[in-house]
Amino acid sequence: MEQKRLLSLDFMRGLIMVLLTLEAAGLYHVFNDATEGSWWHNIAIQFEHHEWNGLHFWDLIQPGFMFIAGTAMAYSLHKQLQNGIAWTQSFRKALKRSGWLFFWGVLDYAVKRDGLAFELWNVLTQLSFTMLVAFLIFRLSSKTQIIICVGILVLTEILYRFTHVPGFDQPFTDQHNFGNYVDLLLMNKINDDGWVAINCIPTAVHTIAGALAGKLLLSQHAHKTKQLLIWGAICLVIGLGLDWLHITPIIKRIATTSFTLASLGWCLLGLAACYWWIDIRNHRRYLLFFTVIGMNSIFIYLFFGIVGSRWFNDYIGALSNGLMSMANFPQLLMDILTCLVIFALEWGLCYFLYKKKIFFKL
Repeated sequence: MEQKRLLSLDFMRGLIMVLLTLEAAGLYHVFNDATEGSWWHNIAIQFEHHEWNGLHFWDLIQPGFMFIAGTAMAYSLHKQLQNGIAWTQSFRKALKRSGWLFFWGVLDYAVKRDGLAFELWNVLTQLSFTMLVAFLIFRLSSKTQIIICVGILVLTEILYRFTHVPGFDQPFTDQHNFGNYVDLLLMNKINDDGWVAINCIPTAVHTIAGALAGKLLLSQHAHKTKQLLIWGAICLVIGLGLDWLHITPIIKRIATTSFTLASLGWCLLGLAACYWWIDIRNHRRYLLFFTVIGMNSIFIYLFFGIVGSRWFNDYIGALSNGLMSMANFPQLLMDILTCLVIFALEWGLCYFLYKKKIFFKL
């Protein structure tokens, strides 16, 4: 029997991609600048990463992206199993997918104005690792996978707290932690904003948990929403508790244990809410707007990351601002409309591909 499509998964993936596309179009930057000094700025900063110790809404986007990737993988592997595809064949597909994710992740940051660069801070390079780990343990029992997740988080704590490398022996200090040291070894440089490549280790928990959530939703369990809510609450309480008790601070830029758990808690609660509202209560209006862009998530991510940031945004901005300036539009309105035009054109491109049934998959 063919498994019914999980529409809440399509919605969540689409919502994440819509938010990322709006960010790439520059809308949040405009909002941030326009609200400086006002109460609205408290909302605007939620669409930026927290500077260090703390949690903003925008810090949940990458965990959500990696979590949903795990959930989608569970449905894909379930379908492969139903079709009689052997594990070795599935493994080759998973290995190929991870290879392409790594390639595109590196390429996304490779071309700089001053030459070529090798950087491993892109979400795709990290996803290439977390997806492979989640695949390799997918057929183990849920209990075993949870134990592995705990082990991954313990390993993260050990690496940051007990690897005393001179100059990099301050676990949760920017530019002086173990993650920065590994970046020097891998890339011979440290990210000025504090991001580290070994975030792929703790954030593997997001993708594994997403796959576990997918297995739960595929099962005949009678209380799926309740289970998601319970696990979400547990992760959120532990993650926030570690920060509040000053045991491990919530730091997204180095994916501390507390951040990983707190963000995972929100991901589980979000999936529970969407699953209940869309798949159980059958509320399906306006899903197409999100589905269109979510079903070509890799394509649009690479488009706005490679084409948009290097040419498309500036070209459309020059055109739209030029036309609006002739009509004496206020600068703020021009900036907002330009961002929305860029977004609309990118959404329209995804809609064209959707109608033509062209889907870019790795």
